[in-house]
Amino acid sequence: MKIPLRYGLLTAFGFIAWVLVTHSLIKNEQSIVFSLTGPLSSILHFAMTYLGLKALEREKNAPPRFKEALKTGVSIAFVYGLTASLFFVIALFGFHVDWLASEPMAETTPKSLLLVGAFAAMIVGAVLLGLLYSAVIGFFIARRTSEE
Repeated sequence: MKIPLRYGLLTAFGFIAWVLVTHSLIKNEQSIVFSLTGPLSSILHFAMTYLGLKALEREKNAPPRFKEALKTGVSIAFVYGLTASLFFVIALFGFHVDWLASEPMAETTPKSLLLVGAFAAMIVGAVLLGLLYSAVIGFFIARRTSEE
């Protein structure tokens, strides 16, 4: 459980750092820098999933089985999604930042529904991407069972 926690938190902290730096340095919400958040967080997520699976391989002194790689990758993604969502809850309610104003339909949707949708999308999106990333990475690094 140490590997998913370590690499999930590192992914979340990298994402949080990007969000804090961009929102503190750039005031224009329509800036191209904000449109890079999605691709950069996906690259970070993929890289940390790869590093987490390689750490699992080093820990076991053998390539992990595909199922084990998949489980570890999804666990990393869940920790990442949950931590990032908790960060946004703290930022929105504790510091009263208005980062949801740029969300689609922000003017017509109640804030509570917007929050629930954004946080559910963060966790579910992270887990689904984690499943995809760990499946792709696991396919290449997982131990193959030989038919004997």
